Amino acid sequence: MTATKRSKRSSLICNGRGRGAISATSQRRMTRPGAARSSDQEVMRHLSRSQIFKDYEWAFSKATGLPLNIRGRDSWSPAHHGKTDHVSFAAILARFNKARAACLSAQTNASLEQDSTTRTATWFAGLSESAVPVYAGDHILGFLETGEVMLKNPTKKHFATITRQLRAWGYKTDWKQLERAYFRTCVLSPDRYRAMLRLLNIFAQHLSILSNQLVVRREKDESANMSRARQFIEKHQAEPLSLERVAHVANISRHYFCKMFKKATGMNFIDYLSRVRIEKSKALLLNPNSRISEAAFACGFQSMTNFNRTFRRIAGRSPTQFRESLPKLRRSASAGSLRGPSVPPGRFSAA
Repeated sequence: MTATKRSKRSSLICNGRGRGAISATSQRRMTRPGAARSSDQEVMRHLSRSQIFKDYEWAFSKATGLPLNIRGRDSWSPAHHGKTDHVSFAAILARFNKARAACLSAQTNASLEQDSTTRTATWFAGLSESAVPVYAGDHILGFLETGEVMLKNPTKKHFATITRQLRAWGYKTDWKQLERAYFRTCVLSPDRYRAMLRLLNIFAQHLSILSNQLVVRREKDESANMSRARQFIEKHQAEPLSLERVAHVANISRHYFCKMFKKATGMNFIDYLSRVRIEKSKALLLNPNSRISEAAFACGFQSMTNFNRTFRRIAGRSPTQFRESLPKLRRSASAGSLRGPSVPPGRFSAA
């Protein structure tokens, strides 16, 4: 094989094209059972320990009286039940195996609904709980969950139905205590519940931005050469960047750079550069006075067609849909304070 042919073949491999190439999305799906799943779990652990989640959890619980939990996509746990009140209706029911199984079944069914942004399920005791997905790029990392709320006022008739079911399962408990807990359960009107879920969706968007930054900036077992390449890409992402230019900065051959970069980042050069640019564009789109085309070209995209296609692939929605999903007050407050693809300062930073 001649040097020219080897060079062309190397370029095709690095850019994910050619007869034997597969798309980045297909690669992620194929590798999810292994390294990608482990990476998702790592990001979720970081999010659960971050100061932004702790702040939101505290504020949300104080404002609504409801628990807030974050979990990975493939983990199932009623750990958020009775998180602040061990004698709540949900906490008492969670002691019963079959009642807890009914709760986990509701969680599972809600999480498997692929077409809705927010998934709400109601289990036999009349308690509703919702799961709001947190994304990393175009796939779901995990869910924000809240629940243990009734959307209808509790009644004696409904409580009698619940106790009959529990007795049929062979359970014994302090029925008076259970009744008191049942009638103390939080009740929200449908309008207030929708408003609460809207708040969680806004929160999930912030976590998604943070999770994307964690994926982009993860420095896991990478050499000094890869570190230089990352820094150069982030500093010059608005310029036309070629594989050859970045490999030269890393001071290694183009073919070896492809192999090392994929190992260090989990994605090829083109996908990584696209993700860096999209994260920068998200920050620019928070400014309501900035045009979408201005954000696209400021991030290094040469055409709106390419920008729109790449944005949808990575963010799971179009730039217009992303901007429309942002609350107007939040957009106005953020307009003058964001610089680059970092999260807002203060309370909105990872621990």
